[in-house]
Amino acid sequence: MTISIKPIKPKRISDQVFDQIRELIFRGTIKPGERLMTERELALAMNVSRTTIRDAIQRLVAMGMIVQKQGQGTFVKAVDAALENPLAKAMEAQNASMEDLLEVRMGLECNAASLAAKRADETDITAMTQSIDEMKTEIESGRLGTEADTAFHMAIAYAAKNPLHILIMRNFYDYLFLGIGENLACLYENPKNIHIILRQHKTILASVKARDPEKAYAAMNEHIRFVLDYFKDKDQ
Repeated sequence: MTISIKPIKPKRISDQVFDQIRELIFRGTIKPGERLMTERELALAMNVSRTTIRDAIQRLVAMGMIVQKQGQGTFVKAVDAALENPLAKAMEAQNASMEDLLEVRMGLECNAASLAAKRADETDITAMTQSIDEMKTEIESGRLGTEADTAFHMAIAYAAKNPLHILIMRNFYDYLFLGIGENLACLYENPKNIHIILRQHKTILASVKARDPEKAYAAMNEHIRFVLDYFKDKDQ
């Protein structure tokens, strides 16, 4: 039997830099509108040449993820979700409701949670834990905690180790928290809801850490079902 084996190609350093910066943006560690470190600072932090940093930055600019402002620096692009997000356009074209959106999230995120329980590494677990801690801190400070909520769900998407899922979820959360944030505010402004959501996040994390795909699926299902039921009741 002849087996086709392909030679392993080492990943270019600029690709590794690109992947790391993109991950920081997708995870929400570097937020829309936030200024990146300078080329020199990034080169020192990553122990690579400024040329390598410049190559990765240009790729991110070409993708529309960051923008360079003359004399000011490089910034994560602030998303105008209503104009640029393909999900926003699809929602408008189909006259879709918040309930429709949440039903789609149900399928995507329950499956992601199940995969995360199988595939999450220590970096993913740390990211989930930090987002829960950040959400708790934001709530205690009187803020809504929506950015930390986004970071938690993006950490789940990353832990599923499916690049297509990550891109889809980024569009979902840009639309949810930037495009229709006002619609979500009423959910997060109720302290009772916030504490329920925080508890649900902790349950999801515990299931992922326990490497239990079925419990992780069920925990995410309970979480999104709670939000879905809230909006169904609100519309009645």
